[in-house]
Amino acid sequence: MFSLDGYRVLITGGSGSIGRAIAEAMASCGAEVSISGTREDVLHDIADGIEKNTGKSVLVLPCDLTDHTKTQNLLRTFEEKLGPIDVLVNNAGINKDSLFSRMALEDFVLVNEVNLRAAFTLMQGAVASMGPRRFGRIINMTSVVGLTGNIGQANYCASKAGLIGLSKTVALEYAKRNVTVNCVAPGAIRSPMIDGMSEQARDRFISRIPMGRIGEPEDVAGICVFLASKVASYITGQTFHINGGMLMP
Repeated sequence: MFSLDGYRVLITGGSGSIGRAIAEAMASCGAEVSISGTREDVLHDIADGIEKNTGKSVLVLPCDLTDHTKTQNLLRTFEEKLGPIDVLVNNAGINKDSLFSRMALEDFVLVNEVNLRAAFTLMQGAVASMGPRRFGRIINMTSVVGLTGNIGQANYCASKAGLIGLSKTVALEYAKRNVTVNCVAPGAIRSPMIDGMSEQARDRFISRIPMGRIGEPEDVAGICVFLASKVASYITGQTFHINGGMLMP
């Protein structure tokens, strides 16, 4: 088990299955964790569950990431309550799928607002705090489709590909300040959407995965804990693929 004792961690998208798994894993490793999202009741349920399982209290900070001002204030509130940020996990993401020829500009903008612009805003605030202290970890949740593309997801794929390019640039600029920036690119991970597929559709989907199974949220959480830890101090600007062999770049 990696130690994150004393680390102050902010996780966006905390009400989803992956966000919850990351929060629980990091709290189990000793981190002071805060989770953010728009479903406040779900966030509090998750926080209560993590406290019960790990003994660590979790700070709930609801935030609508489509609002630039609220996004800026999220990090300010985090630091007022917990202190300077050590680890930022940009896990929040939405999709508004449509074939490219029919995609509304509003849906393209909205998806990029949450998936890319909000990450940019939080990263700017985080490095302003991390840089002078010469320590920080930023973990950005991209996707396998950010590298492959996917029919009906031009907006989502663009946002996730953009997040990789953004991460590499910030990694270069802050490497000498001991701030690492890495991406995690999940493939098919168990979620309500996948659980809701028909058995036939799920079987077709799994047939494309060499390991022959859907991944679990804990598979993603494990690499996030590793990247946040001191063990990963010499790793930056990289994208880690958690997809059961679906993509081997």
